[in-house]
Amino acid sequence: MTLSPTLIKAVILFPLNVMGVIPALILWFSGKLESYQFITILIASGGILIMVGLYIIWITASLFTDYGKGTPAPYSPPKILVAIGIYRYVRNPMMIGVWCVLIGEASLFMSIGILIWFLIFFIASILFVTLWEEGDLESRFGESYCEYKRNVPRWIPRIKY
Repeated sequence: MTLSPTLIKAVILFPLNVMGVIPALILWFSGKLESYQFITILIASGGILIMVGLYIIWITASLFTDYGKGTPAPYSPPKILVAIGIYRYVRNPMMIGVWCVLIGEASLFMSIGILIWFLIFFIASILFVTLWEEGDLESRFGESYCEYKRNVPRWIPRIKY
């Protein structure tokens, strides 16, 4: 996995705003950025979820740039269907990674605002994937995507032994 300018740009434009800028603004305006108390279990679970989510996002973005010859961003989508690595187990690991980060932030900062933002983003991303993205992938990749869709679950990873 290489650290290319395309990968950096794709990670900064979407995930950084969804998982960083908006939650930080929510914390700032709610006053939680300055005065929050940590509960050990929330810190641990929140930190772990954030790290796991960022790792998943890094892996998936790297697969898009290195193998798919594109980015996760809509302006430069992959030219090759990515069905390797983590994509063998679940069709939307990047979104799962973003969800992990947002839930982790809500837990770490004990922020109802970030939890609400997660719920809004969660619903929007489910609608986006089911109503637009899957149709777009079918039109771009044809039968290979349809076969992939039949064999790999959308959200809950299938662990193959």
